[in-house]
Amino acid sequence: MSITSVRLNDDIEKPLDSLAKKLDRSKSYLINQAVREFIARQAVDDARWEETLEAIESVNRGELIDDSEVNTWLNSWGSDKLKKTPSI
Repeated sequence: MSITSVRLNDDIEKPLDSLAKKLDRSKSYLINQAVREFIARQAVDDARWEETLEAIESVNRGELIDDSEVNTWLNSWGSDKLKKTPSI
């Protein structure tokens, strides 16, 4: 495990200290948890961005499904005659 020095503003330090005492955890533990969660959220955001770029590229290639096909499929949900998922 490495050591990293972090300067915290008072508006972060004071609530962090209170939370650490309340949870009976060290400030280091809480900071590690917060950074871990931030990194995980960033990974999800990055994946969504990549998916968005892929979707834009597929649209640019003309790979589209007509909205009437999608609506017909959606309207079949919950019925005895479920339609097949539309595809390109």
